[in-house]
Amino acid sequence: MLYKHLVFLMITTMIISGCDNKDKVSLRTGDLLFRGKTPSAFSTAIDDVTQTDAGKHFSHVGLAEVVDEEVFVIHAEGSRGVCREQLSDFMSDPEGNQLYVEAYRLKGDKKRVVDSALVRASSLIGEPYNYSYIIEDPGFYCSELIWYAFATDSVFSLEPMTFKDPATGEFHDGWRKHYSRLGIEIPEGLPGCNPNGMAASDRLDLLGVVESQP
Repeated sequence: MLYKHLVFLMITTMIISGCDNKDKVSLRTGDLLFRGKTPSAFSTAIDDVTQTDAGKHFSHVGLAEVVDEEVFVIHAEGSRGVCREQLSDFMSDPEGNQLYVEAYRLKGDKKRVVDSALVRASSLIGEPYNYSYIIEDPGFYCSELIWYAFATDSVFSLEPMTFKDPATGEFHDGWRKHYSRLGIEIPEGLPGCNPNGMAASDRLDLLGVVESQP
């Protein structure tokens, strides 16, 4: 009887271990990290007007760079503009709470594309954030940075932007306030991109949820 219990425990351990390995995401340079929306008004405003049929709720995206098994993320965010930071910082809010992140990878053998994208993204570190979300304006917003990094290989395309609440058909109140503060008209219909739209691209494969880093 003891022998049977030991065998059962060994098999159970192997199954659990196998599931853990299967679910763990092993990141590579060039992977795209999509961060879930947060309770902030700005994050919610982005997600509210950019929903796709995929049903994802992302409001931020960055590009992974793996150096000696350490993962860094190049992304554009608020007052810091285009920056490079450790994955653990990218996955944490200012209060230290862990944020939800999913990893995606370009389909097929894309080493040349990834190498080129990394060079282009890295060259922009220090550039300001583009608060107008108008492509021609100085600086970069998060998905604009990713679009630009892969632009020479046409991985992502620009689409007409909308700032209207799909539930009402009216401009989202958060975006009304944002552009009122900037003193410019809402750039409805101008070309742009967003994290939810990128995550829905048929040129990407979903790797899974990224685990928290020590």
